[in-house]
Amino acid sequence: MRKEKRNNKGLKVLFLLLIIACGAAGSLGYLYMKQYEKKTDPKRLFGKYIECLKQSDYKGMYMYLSEHSKEKITEEAFIKRNKNIYEGMEVTDIEVKVLPSQFKKLENEEVTYEMKFKTCAGAVAFQQTATFVKEFKDYGLEWKDSLILPNLTVNDKVRVVTLKASRGRILDRNGNELAVQGKASSVGLVPGRMNKKNKKDLKKLAKLLDVSVESIEKKLQASWVKEDSLVPIKTIDKVDEGNLLLSHPDKENEKNSERQAEMLEIPGVSIEDVSVRRYPYRQITSHLIGYVQKVTADDIKKHANEGYTEESIIGRSGVEAAYEKQLKGRAGCEIKIVDEKGKKKDVVAMTDRKDGADVQLTIDIELQTALYDRYQKDKSCSVAMNPNTGEVLALVSTPTFDANEFILGMSEQRWKELNSDKAKPMYNRFKQSLCPGSSLKPVIASIGVETNSIDPNKDFKSEGTSWQKDSSWGKYYITTLHTFTPVTMRNALIYSDNIYFAKAALEIGKKKLQSQFDNIGFGKSFPFELALTPSQYSNEKGINGEVQLADSGYGQGEMLVNPVHMASIYSAIINEGDMIQPYLLYKKDAGNKPYKRKAFSKQTVAVVKEALEAVVNDPHGTAYDAHRSDITLAGKTGTAEIKQSKDDKKGTELGWFNVMTTDKNMKKPILLVTMVEDVKGRGGSSYVVNNSSKILKDYLK
Repeated sequence: MRKEKRNNKGLKVLFLLLIIACGAAGSLGYLYMKQYEKKTDPKRLFGKYIECLKQSDYKGMYMYLSEHSKEKITEEAFIKRNKNIYEGMEVTDIEVKVLPSQFKKLENEEVTYEMKFKTCAGAVAFQQTATFVKEFKDYGLEWKDSLILPNLTVNDKVRVVTLKASRGRILDRNGNELAVQGKASSVGLVPGRMNKKNKKDLKKLAKLLDVSVESIEKKLQASWVKEDSLVPIKTIDKVDEGNLLLSHPDKENEKNSERQAEMLEIPGVSIEDVSVRRYPYRQITSHLIGYVQKVTADDIKKHANEGYTEESIIGRSGVEAAYEKQLKGRAGCEIKIVDEKGKKKDVVAMTDRKDGADVQLTIDIELQTALYDRYQKDKSCSVAMNPNTGEVLALVSTPTFDANEFILGMSEQRWKELNSDKAKPMYNRFKQSLCPGSSLKPVIASIGVETNSIDPNKDFKSEGTSWQKDSSWGKYYITTLHTFTPVTMRNALIYSDNIYFAKAALEIGKKKLQSQFDNIGFGKSFPFELALTPSQYSNEKGINGEVQLADSGYGQGEMLVNPVHMASIYSAIINEGDMIQPYLLYKKDAGNKPYKRKAFSKQTVAVVKEALEAVVNDPHGTAYDAHRSDITLAGKTGTAEIKQSKDDKKGTELGWFNVMTTDKNMKKPILLVTMVEDVKGRGGSSYVVNNSSKILKDYLK
């Protein structure tokens, strides 16, 4: 009996445990089913699919496809199609909004949504429905190409077409084209037409194009090349057929014609016209106008969202770089769906191209050409400016290079030649700061009078041709070429007396001189469209000691002046003390804008102006060779010694001549600053005076 009760009691406990276990299992099953349903809810699955899309995880997107869809498209094909289309359109900023829908317990569930994203052709927005199929108690996305774009079918393709913008022209003040879209000849090879057994053909072509056989072979071996492909090898000058008909054709053009005729005899060679940037004035404007090159990956990154593509060009130097934003324009883009025959079905998005604007400069190409022709064999620079308005009429640096070489593709050998040339043709001299020598003396004279440190009529007494302040200078003496009396400021400028201006600098004193230099722009970045090296009066923070101070008075020591800045300083002499701001962008109403208003007083510049007129018109003046009876000119010469040390006897010399018209009512006012290197033994600054005088004679006639 007791045993039976015990058994009944055990059964009850067991039964109770079973009930608890079943309840727990039911609860867990219920929770599992709820969680499973939540996981496989189509809207949630669609959200995860879109998250993968936003992260360009095309493989992850494929995982959400139904088994039926996976039978129709492989993972590899799915990834390739989605990647090519989305990345080809440059899709960014994807936004998706799932629209409300009534929940129905059906085998298939539909998720209606709105999608927005940005592309290279603008914004795209559409409404679409995604279908989820229930398979084995789970949901999978039924794939269709219209999930990418509404009208896209499996046999269609998405084409992205760049609508190239034309780069703006660069013109001189009279409308002459300094940079323009022109034509060149692209030399290419069609592999299927080549005589592949004759390696002499490649050697001949390589020699005619000045490239290596290896570089040609590398291009022919590119993965995209087929038998009927036209493989570009090099771009060269286009032959001017009209010029060949002249009685005296251009020799270079004639040579180019003969060279291209030889190329066309080689099997497989094809020559086609291509549109390129051209610089009609070649070496004459290369340092000024600069050149363009194809963008790099760094350029695209640096100028993100500015419309640059892998096919874009960008200004690398000169005006091309300074006015890049105005010149470049913005390419348009069209995204379209085409059928299997290539026929357009739909335009997804489109932005119109915007051609670049023309940039007109203040440059007078005739004057630019005259300066280049006169000094092309020298290491020189010239700045011509209208002293009344600040319009820069010419900017020349010689020797130079042909900017077209960068456009056509410069060989490595040619690049080495340019950079190893001792004359430094790639070195832009008008952008540099240079030792001014005696051309700085009018500035010292102006500072001396302005600060009441010097009485221009005071006789400093003749010291002969050699002088030092006292024995504390040791063996160092300041020398000059001429003696004269009285030693006044006017005569000191006429004879270009170093001793007078060394004394003048000492009279002015270090603090006043530095302060006045600072006031007129030394030690600062001078505002100009092209970057210029700042002028300076010391390599350190300030002038160090009496000797350096005295040397600074006649433009030596550690004095360096940029030629464009120099032109601005000289302009104050005929503008009642206002330094005029030089500029390059042409405007019909030129006017003027002072860089520094009242840099000097009217009284100060009147004294200096009269003395500089005497430098040109007095028979004893160092610039008397520039004297004219019909026009009054004022100017100053300068011969700067470039030495490795004070005791250097083999140093070279820079010759300067800064000259200007003084009549403000002239039709063609001009201020011309010219520097020529290595004038030692060639007449010093007189060499520059003679050459610049001839240019002025033609310009002012």
